[in-house]
Amino acid sequence: MTPEERLAELGLTLPEVVPPLAAYVPATRSGDHVYTSGQLPMVNGELKATGKVGAEVEAEAAHDLARICALNALAAIASAAGGLSNVVRIVKVTGFVASAPDFTGQPKVVNGASELFGEVFGDAGRHARSAVGVAVLPLDAPVEVEVIAEVR
Repeated sequence: MTPEERLAELGLTLPEVVPPLAAYVPATRSGDHVYTSGQLPMVNGELKATGKVGAEVEAEAAHDLARICALNALAAIASAAGGLSNVVRIVKVTGFVASAPDFTGQPKVVNGASELFGEVFGDAGRHARSAVGVAVLPLDAPVEVEVIAEVR
């Protein structure tokens, strides 16, 4: 089953690549790797939520927002790689979580992204990862995800 078929089975479609907010590109390819810029939880050009996780945003909601970030990252990867079927594996994921001072559940939030990659790519979706708490993200987004993928 192709990654596109797995997405369809999950009831998901690859969105349009989110346009950059500043002077960068959504993804760039260098040799056998695609590097995404940080992807926010944007749907149809709008940020799905704002605020700090553990304050204005519940951890469970942030988990779902990280999944949206991952879907946007897949769109950026596909645009640079000529489709998701050209992805060999997800190599590294970095998740940034805008966190209330006492919030320590960043890994569970970023699982939203990691789980999607596993659902779409199986074992090739297993990756190294960092989940980092930060004071603030662009547009006051609760979560941002960036990805490195190996491609053919």
